[in-house]
Amino acid sequence: MLSKIDFDRPSLRIFAAYYKPHWKLFLADMFCASMISAADLAFPMMTKYAIERLLPGGLYRFFFILVVLMVVLYLFRTGFTYFVTYWGHTVGAYIEADMRRDLFGHLQELPFSFYDNNRTGQIMSRVTTDLFEVTELAHHGPEDLFISFLTLAGSFILVFSIRWEMAVVLLVLVPVMLGFTIISRRPMRTASQTVKERTAEINASLESSVSGARVAKAFTNESYETVKFKGGNENYKNAKKNYYKAMAAFHSKLDFTTNFFTVAVIATGGFLIMGNKFTLTELITCNLFIAAFLQPVRRLQNFVEQFTSGMAGFNRFTEIMRIKPDIQDKPGAVSLERVMGTIRYNNVTFAYTADAAANERYVLRNVNLSIPAGTTLALVGPSGGGKTTLCHLLPRFYEIRQGSITIDGHDIRDLTLESLRRNIGIVQQEVFLFAGTIRENIAYGRINAAEGEIVEAAKRAEIHDDIMEMPNGYDTIVGERGIKLSGGQKQRVSIARIFLKNPPILILDEATSSLDSATEYKIQRALEELSRGRTTMVIAHRLSTIRNANHIVVIDNEGVREEGSHEELLAENGLYAELHAAQFSRTETATAGTCTA
Repeated sequence: MLSKIDFDRPSLRIFAAYYKPHWKLFLADMFCASMISAADLAFPMMTKYAIERLLPGGLYRFFFILVVLMVVLYLFRTGFTYFVTYWGHTVGAYIEADMRRDLFGHLQELPFSFYDNNRTGQIMSRVTTDLFEVTELAHHGPEDLFISFLTLAGSFILVFSIRWEMAVVLLVLVPVMLGFTIISRRPMRTASQTVKERTAEINASLESSVSGARVAKAFTNESYETVKFKGGNENYKNAKKNYYKAMAAFHSKLDFTTNFFTVAVIATGGFLIMGNKFTLTELITCNLFIAAFLQPVRRLQNFVEQFTSGMAGFNRFTEIMRIKPDIQDKPGAVSLERVMGTIRYNNVTFAYTADAAANERYVLRNVNLSIPAGTTLALVGPSGGGKTTLCHLLPRFYEIRQGSITIDGHDIRDLTLESLRRNIGIVQQEVFLFAGTIRENIAYGRINAAEGEIVEAAKRAEIHDDIMEMPNGYDTIVGERGIKLSGGQKQRVSIARIFLKNPPILILDEATSSLDSATEYKIQRALEELSRGRTTMVIAHRLSTIRNANHIVVIDNEGVREEGSHEELLAENGLYAELHAAQFSRTETATAGTCTA
């Protein structure tokens, strides 16, 4: 279940909202932290009491009782420390997991346009490495601030009760140190943000190189890929060096101020002793308090470092969470049920946003199409004419700019996305298979399908026999993107997936264009079986595959140029006839060349 958090709020309020589901553990962690702070404050006072009262008065029995109490106190402190260390970090891990869950869920809602403009490796970096430091910040941030405040306030009050002059020293120096800490974190924050960005670039480069490893080997460009990765790695190294440089400057300056703090206290105490206004015991006690006092200062120092790196990752997390999906259910959207499959495109206009200046590149202008239920519409034409875009508008992968698209008279913008896409099946030229088993990939069409239904879908897609010849049958691992299967096998697994989904509307996007003739024949039979009784939109470069389509539409950069059946379009002797003549003349030439050879 995703968190119901308003991501338009300031970042710190968003961060705080993630503590709400874990508030009981968080409060227990804060209670234990306060007990640790109380123990640290109690030790100097117990020491002062022993030195001033018990030892000079010969009260040795009470002295040893006090020693035992100190041991008991530190045993309790050890238990509180264990709780804070274990459960405090666990709360941080819970919060990190919640953020990662929300980010992944949000990524599922973002449209195709987001993935068109962002590299996979960079998105992965947002989900993984950017949130690693959040665990430490979520745990140590509130705890360090809370303990530091209690210890600083308690130390100041107790030192004031001993000698007000020493308290004045604390009152003057602490604000100076805190101000220095706040100012010094700025360069660290900038450097940490740069490290996150360079890490994302490395992940993107690595993902691209690994995915394209076979292409790199085919072109013997391994050295080029190595040099390219080296450049990104150098940028990351330099960013990390700059971060460590800022961190070193921060730590060294803060160490000097804390050491100066100790010297100032000793100098003030010595001056007071010279004037007979201070005792040696009081100086020792004050020094113990100063040791306790400097501990929260060092905690604040660690907090600044954690806050800088953690918030850098968190801010990159909120950047994506604040992206509003431009395609989502409108209020009152209805579910698409009992679909007949009549589709109409009414004056549809669409443009991609070409660049950051929002210059728009129109792909479709005022397109009108009517596809009766149960019929097959074929889309042909030169590449870049908008055929695939036209099909992608139907399941609302992109939003139309003008006009409307209806299914059985329902405007698709009035329908829920889930019901709309549930009723549409897509078979693409570039098949994507998950790196699991054949069974899992077929079952992706309907996650809860029974074994018999999966086998039946495979048989109808004419892939069952191939599967049974494999060593592990349906449990055969297909590899990354289905690399262990042939192109025809991958295509038929994707067709089986659609058979299992059993949608009333079907989109075939050049599903056979990259296959050999024998494999194409098998797949064409499977597609004909798949299309039977469904409203089908077919994108095809091979015109031989669409001769039996009920209606053919020719599209180019100027829009819809021609419409009709195969015979009607040939008789018009227009663009379709030119494409047909060019394609079949090439086929005949290739056949003649083969026979001559």
